[in-house]
Amino acid sequence: MRVARAALHQWEEPCISGQRGTGAVFFSGCTLRCCFCQNAALSAKAFGRDITLERLGSIFLELQQQGAQSLSLISPTPFAPHIAQALADVRGRLHIPVVWNTGGYEKAETLAMFEGLVDVYLPDLKYKSAELSARYSSAPDYFERAGEALREMVRQTGKPQFSPEGILLKGTLVRHLVLPGAWRDGEAVMQWLAQTFPQGQILVSVMSQYTPSFVQGDFPELKRRVTTYEYRKVLEQVQELGLEGYCQDRSSASADYTPDFDLTGVEPSV
Repeated sequence: MRVARAALHQWEEPCISGQRGTGAVFFSGCTLRCCFCQNAALSAKAFGRDITLERLGSIFLELQQQGAQSLSLISPTPFAPHIAQALADVRGRLHIPVVWNTGGYEKAETLAMFEGLVDVYLPDLKYKSAELSARYSSAPDYFERAGEALREMVRQTGKPQFSPEGILLKGTLVRHLVLPGAWRDGEAVMQWLAQTFPQGQILVSVMSQYTPSFVQGDFPELKRRVTTYEYRKVLEQVQELGLEGYCQDRSSASADYTPDFDLTGVEPSV
């Protein structure tokens, strides 16, 4: 397994980060190749350090000891069998919710191995359009796969459950990043979610943090920020459909919220 950072992280949804932060473990590699990825040093270039199964379990417990209110496994899918074993090894000693933070491009049978090990699923649902997913993420079958994965996630977690402090203890929180020129696809994503899952079964997080400086390749239509109009159109659809969840302040569209991938927390402290 390869990990690039393991540290407290404040910039997830309030129900994930809480007041003290989530224990974020950033894995190297990804199942997607999104041209706008803010973590391209990890997803495309595989920056990080190889660690053992035993070390990964120790990282989980160290983050809990540092005060993390949840444990966020970020882009974990390439190492799924190893992570499942590490979680099983620390079961009984890990007392904070385990969050599977993923781009959504998963196989349901992969997720099945995490039943009883993962408490919260935090997937993206990036696209409804196969044209967009092929162009921007090299995955024309993205929606088909992500839809199957979402059904499995919700089957495992059921309705969202919160602690008295507002931390999500159980449930599925679906993220959607609004892209320039793609707000109609964002509306379609929200419509599908509302039609597929009973009201109150999932939470949504509509994100405005798209940052054009991360774009790699010849995509001139992505070389601008999302407009207030585009973002509001998706939010209006969420409200009309009765979906519940989170939205972002427009100031979130900044590279300042991307952490330094400097191997913090990967090696044991001396």
